[in-house]
Amino acid sequence: MVWSRLKKTRKLSTFLLIVILLAVGTIVSIFIGYRQVSNTPELLLASIKEGANLSLGKIRQTATRDGRKEWRLEADSANYREAENKVDLINLTVIYFLEDNREVHLEADRGILITDTNDIEFIGNVMIRNEAYQMKTEHLNYEHGQRIIICDQSIRIWGQDGELTAASAKYDLKADKIILKGNVVATVSQDFAPILGQSKR
Repeated sequence: MVWSRLKKTRKLSTFLLIVILLAVGTIVSIFIGYRQVSNTPELLLASIKEGANLSLGKIRQTATRDGRKEWRLEADSANYREAENKVDLINLTVIYFLEDNREVHLEADRGILITDTNDIEFIGNVMIRNEAYQMKTEHLNYEHGQRIIICDQSIRIWGQDGELTAASAKYDLKADKIILKGNVVATVSQDFAPILGQSKR
């Protein structure tokens, strides 16, 4: 009788030990996974599975082409809409990397990232800046395939060498050139002019 009780006690102890070890292993795995994602926030959007609709806190996303980094996006929050392949972004900043290693910074109150094309719509207090000048408008779109920023509203551009306004603009990141259209009013120096191309339309 005593031997039987001892065997049952040992079996119960062994079972409890196994359960405890499995629980500890699960907790450790979850903790390691959380650390990896939290330390590399660019994994957050990439890790969203098909069929998911979720909201995320601070996020970072990087777009590359042929192994070359083209832009990096950061936002305070993101809401993923799986059915539309869109991510709604709040307080976003995007850095575009040009071929000569220079950078163009773009900020906006809100944005919409199209996940299957990497196109981005910027909305509200939109600012673009590089080392030479700044631009401000209320709405524009970035077309990732051609690396073109299209502004369909009035825009103001200024720097140390001058200032101008226009009804709309197109910024070719590959060529690093801006084409202005409609009601162009400018006060510029000779040094400022080469970055601009004015449409006759």
